[in-house]
Amino acid sequence: MSEAAVIAAEPEVSSVFINELIKQWRAQDMHGAWEGKTDLELLEPYVLDKEKRKQIPIMGDPDPETLWRLELFYNAVGLAIERATGIMVSPIMKMHHEGFGRMVLTAGRLVVVNKHLRDVHRFGFPTFAKLAEEGDKAVASGVEMINKYPDVAKF
Repeated sequence: MSEAAVIAAEPEVSSVFINELIKQWRAQDMHGAWEGKTDLELLEPYVLDKEKRKQIPIMGDPDPETLWRLELFYNAVGLAIERATGIMVSPIMKMHHEGFGRMVLTAGRLVVVNKHLRDVHRFGFPTFAKLAEEGDKAVASGVEMINKYPDVAKF
C-alpha cells in the first residue's frame, strides 16, 4: 500500500503529536541516512500488528533501539505539550533492564505525565492511527494538567 493510501485510510496520521514525532526522528539523522525515507517509513517500527507481536517473546529485555524509540515517543509528547502551553517540559525515564519502569514528564515542579511502563520490549501500536491516538491522548493529558496548575508548572 502506498504512503498516500495509508494516510487516506488513517487521517489521524497527520496529528500534532505525529508531526512532533517525525521531527524527533528527523533530528536524529545527523548524516542524512534517512533523507530518502518517507515519514511513515520512519514511524513504521512503532507499528506492531498481531503477527509481529506474536514473534516477540513474552519475557525479554528491551534492546537499545526499542528504548530509543520509547524515548523519542515521550520526547515528542513533551515537545507537543511545550508548543501548546509555552512551558518547558522535561522527560525523565527510569527503566529496569528487564523492561519495566517509569516515564515522567515534568514542567516546573509539576508532573504532567506519569506513565508506568511494562513489557517495553513489546512497545508498539497496532496501527498508525492508534499511535497518533495514544500520543495525542498523552499530550492532551499534559496540557490539561498544566492548565489546571499553571503556577506550579511555571515555578
